[in-house]
Amino acid sequence: MAYVSDFTKFINAWMAEHPEELEEQKKGRALWWDKPQTPAEQQANLASKVAQKPYPYQAD
Repeated sequence: MAYVSDFTKFINAWMAEHPEELEEQKKGRALWWDKPQTPAEQQANLASKVAQKPYPYQAD
């Protein structure tokens, strides 16, 4: 049997008692995360990325 934290148990029980909250959760996610992007926005996001050093804490 896999380990399940107390918090996960609490959330699973709470969601079982309040199924209407699933819809609220989806609305909140759509508000902040699930945004459609145009190809131009995707290109701008890719172009704005900065290359990361292999070890960021190394002094140059």
